[in-house]
Amino acid sequence: MGLQDYAKQNIMISKFLALTSMPISDVSSDVTIEIGASSFALHKFPLVSRSGRIRRLLIEAKDATISRMNLSLIPGGPEAFELAAKFCYGINIEITLSNVAMLRCAAHFLEMTEEFVQKNLEARTEAYLKDTVLPNISNSISVLHRCECLWPVSEEINLVNRLINAIANNACKEQLASGLLKLDHNFPMKTMPNIEPETPSDWWGKSLSVLNLEFFQRVLTAVKSKGLKQDMISKILINYTHNSLQGLVIRDPHIVRGSLLDMELQKKQRVIVEAMVSLLPTQSRRSSVPMAFLSSLLKTAIASSASTSCRSDLERRIGLLLDQAILEDILIPANSYGNNHGTMYDTESILRIFSIFLNLDEDDDEDNRMRDESEMAYDFDSPGSPKQSSILKVSKLLDTYLAEIALDTNLLPSKFIALAELLPDHARIISDGLYRAVDIFLKVHPNIKDSERYRLCKTIDCQKLSQEACSHAAQNERLPVQMAVQVLYFEQIRLRSAMNGGHNQFFFGTINSQFPQRSSSGAGSGAISPRDNYASVRLENRELKLEVARMRMRLTDLEKDHVSMKQELVRSHPANKIFKSFTKKLSKQLNSLFRINNLKPIGSKPNAESRFLFQRRRRHSIS
Repeated sequence: MGLQDYAKQNIMISKFLALTSMPISDVSSDVTIEIGASSFALHKFPLVSRSGRIRRLLIEAKDATISRMNLSLIPGGPEAFELAAKFCYGINIEITLSNVAMLRCAAHFLEMTEEFVQKNLEARTEAYLKDTVLPNISNSISVLHRCECLWPVSEEINLVNRLINAIANNACKEQLASGLLKLDHNFPMKTMPNIEPETPSDWWGKSLSVLNLEFFQRVLTAVKSKGLKQDMISKILINYTHNSLQGLVIRDPHIVRGSLLDMELQKKQRVIVEAMVSLLPTQSRRSSVPMAFLSSLLKTAIASSASTSCRSDLERRIGLLLDQAILEDILIPANSYGNNHGTMYDTESILRIFSIFLNLDEDDDEDNRMRDESEMAYDFDSPGSPKQSSILKVSKLLDTYLAEIALDTNLLPSKFIALAELLPDHARIISDGLYRAVDIFLKVHPNIKDSERYRLCKTIDCQKLSQEACSHAAQNERLPVQMAVQVLYFEQIRLRSAMNGGHNQFFFGTINSQFPQRSSSGAGSGAISPRDNYASVRLENRELKLEVARMRMRLTDLEKDHVSMKQELVRSHPANKIFKSFTKKLSKQLNSLFRINNLKPIGSKPNAESRFLFQRRRRHSIS
C-alpha cells in the first residue's frame, strides 16, 4: 500500500473517530473476526479506534476491502475477544477477578494502549490489578491461577512474576504483623481494649492448592527467599501435597500394572513427590516437617518409583527424626507390583534409616551450635540425656517393628538378622522385645537353617531378659539348645547372687559390662550408673527373694519324693546294679544342684544350726 492510500485510510479513521458516539447498530457489518470455531460480524472503525493490532492488519492488507480476519491466537479465546469488542464499541464491561488476567492479556495482544485512546482496556485492567488484586494475597492467588491457561502471553507481560512477588511480599508482611501483635500481647503496659482475635498467618496457604505444580514451586521459592517461617512452609507443603495426590493413588496395582493408566498415575505421583521433596526446608533434627508427612512421602516415592536421590533425601530426613516416629511411620510397603513371593515391607529402607540415626555425628549437627547453656549442661552418656533417651526410644521402636515384620512368611532370615543386629549393646536395657520378635519369627519360619537360627538367637542378650522371659525361653523348644543352657546359666547365677546377698554387685557389674564406651559406629555410648538403677534393682531383688523361697519349698518336696521313690524301687529290685548305678548318679546331680543353692544334700539330717540358718534366711528372703 502506497503513502497516498495510507493517508486516505488515516483520514477515514479520523473522520470516524469523531462519530464514535453515534449509534451504529443500524450499520451493516463490514468485517468478520474468526477465532477458532467462533466468528464475530463487526465493524472496522470501532475496532481500529482502540486496537492497534487490528488497525495495523487492515493497513498492511493488500486488499483494501478485506472482510475477514483471523485472531485465533488471542489469549482467552472467543470469550476474551467478545469482552474486548464490547469495550471497543463503548459498552461498559465489568472487570472481575475471574476475567482481569484474560482481559489484560487480550489488551496486550490487541495492542489496546493509551497510544490510541485514553483509559483504554490495558490501562483499565492495570488499574484494577493495582487497586484490587496485588494488595491482597487471596486475590493474587486467584488471578495467578487464571494465568495458567494464558501462557505464554501472561509471562511476556510480566503478570505472573508480579503476582508471585505480591504473594510473597504480602505473606511476609502478614507474618511480621502477626509477630508484632504477639509482642503487643506480651507487654501489658500497652493497652489494646478493642483488639480483634488474631488471624492465623497461614490462612491463605490452603488456596495455593489450586495452582499447578510449576506456579506453586515458584510461589514457594519466592516466599522462602522473602523469609517466611519454615513451619509455615511445611504447612503449605502438606496441604498442597495432600490435595494434589488425592485421586492419584492406585487402588489395585495388581490389576492395572503395566496399563497406560497405571503408568500415567505413577508418573504424576513421581513428579509431585520429587517436587515436594525439593521444596522441603533444610534438613535438621529440629525440622518442622512432621514425621507422618515424611513417611507418607517416602511410601509414595517407593510406590511411584521415584529417583534414588529423592528416596535418599527422605530416608535421611526420617533418620534425623527417628526418635519421634511410631510404628505406622516405618511400616513402609514394598514395591513388589503383584509379586506373590515378595516381602510385605521394605526392610532395606528401614535398615538405612536406622543406620542414619545411629551414625549421626553430634559435632556435625548444625543445631548443636545453637544450644543454650542449659542444654550444654547435659551429659550425653547419662541415661537422662537427650541422646540416650532417643536411643532407648528407637530401640523399642525397632523391637516393635521386628515383631511386626516377623509375621511375613516371605521375609528372608538374613534381612531380619541384619535388623536385629543393628543396634549397639547399650541401646537396650531389657531384651524382652527382641526376644518376642525372634520367637515370632521362629514360629512363622520353622524351616530355617540351624546356623541362621543360632545367629538369630545370638542377637539376644540373655542377661537382659526379665524373669518371665527367662522362664519362657527355658521351655521354648524353638530355641537352640545353646541358648536354653545360657538362659538357665544366667538365671542360676542370678539366683546364687540373690541368695548370697551379692545381688547389687552382680547386677551392677553386668549392667556396666553391657554398656561399653562409644564404638566406631558413631552411635554414642550409654553407660548407666548403679545409682540410677538402684530403684529398679531393689524391686527386682524383692521378686527374686520371693522366687528363691518358692524354689526352696519345691526343692524340699522334690527331695522327699526322690528319696521315697528310690527306697521303694531299691526294695523291689535289690539285684539291679544298673538301676542302683543310675540312681546314684542322679543323687550326685541333685546333691550338686542343692549345694549350689546352699541346701543340704540328700540323706543328710540338718542339725540345729542349719535349721536356724535356714529359717533365718527364709524370713529374710520373704521380708
